[in-house]
Amino acid sequence: MPVITFEAAKLNKEQKKELVKGFTEVAAKVTGLPEAGFYVFLKENSLENVGVGGQLISDRNEDA
Repeated sequence: MPVITFEAAKLNKEQKKELVKGFTEVAAKVTGLPEAGFYVFLKENSLENVGVGGQLISDRNEDA
């Protein structure tokens, strides 16, 4: 069971569908494994849960 994990900010349903389809197609082509065997996990992270340079991204956006 091959697993693909992708982390990003908030995604809409169409973006999620496109990512799952694209990742699965490319991974199956490269590995020669059937598409049906791939699991794709999309993890959405709010800007309050991500820090860069010692500061939350949500705080950086408020300061700008």
